[in-house]
Amino acid sequence: MNPKPVYKILSPAFIDLSVSYRLIRWPKLIPGILVKRYKRFLADIKLDDGTIITAHCPNSGSMKTCSEPGMGVWISESANPKRKLSCTWEIIEMPGSMVGVNAILPNRLVKDAITYGLIQELSGYSEIIPEITTSEGTRLDLCLRSHECKPCYIEIKNSTYVEEGRACFPDAVTSRGKKHVEELERLANEGFRSVILFIVQRMDSECFSPADHIDPAYGKSLRKAVANGVEIIAYDTLIDLKGINIRNKIPVML
Repeated sequence: MNPKPVYKILSPAFIDLSVSYRLIRWPKLIPGILVKRYKRFLADIKLDDGTIITAHCPNSGSMKTCSEPGMGVWISESANPKRKLSCTWEIIEMPGSMVGVNAILPNRLVKDAITYGLIQELSGYSEIIPEITTSEGTRLDLCLRSHECKPCYIEIKNSTYVEEGRACFPDAVTSRGKKHVEELERLANEGFRSVILFIVQRMDSECFSPADHIDPAYGKSLRKAVANGVEIIAYDTLIDLKGINIRNKIPVML
């Protein structure tokens, strides 16, 4: 069995923090108009020349408030001949903000941000281990380690659902998300630092709250976990046609 990779955490001095910097840069992007999203992972997109193509939608959620037909979108194209769909839907332009569609990117974004010391609340550690198994059948996104303190376990959640300035999670019922909350609560009870980090892939949110109207069981579990020592951190992102970067910490309203 191959050991998990371990990434060293660097100093912010190792990174150019200019306004133009993006932790994740897009490949070449192609503009289009969303025709429809269906079967969760498929989206029909009309290109500028009138051609309609089917692109992969890398998001398993409902994409509430960010999948309306007729909105401008941006897709990337892969040269990998093994892919069934060569194009991936990356961005949708909603009235208040561009929105990152790719739900895989927040994990990479957070790992890179921690590596370069850009998330102050998660500073003071020396190593990052991704995809760490914490109990039978359960893995969490990251573990931060240091010789000076106990490990910190982190689960990263992607939020694209914003209504009236409030970012919410989840946008569909999530038994898996509830399981992660309960696992972090168990680790907190054992004396470990446990964190749920919500990354909002858009720029029009003023605060974050659990979506009780969509999944009340998740919200209940989240509040119970916080009462037992689990930390919640929420950040929005800077997203444009250059790429994505961590932007501002936003208040958490429970």
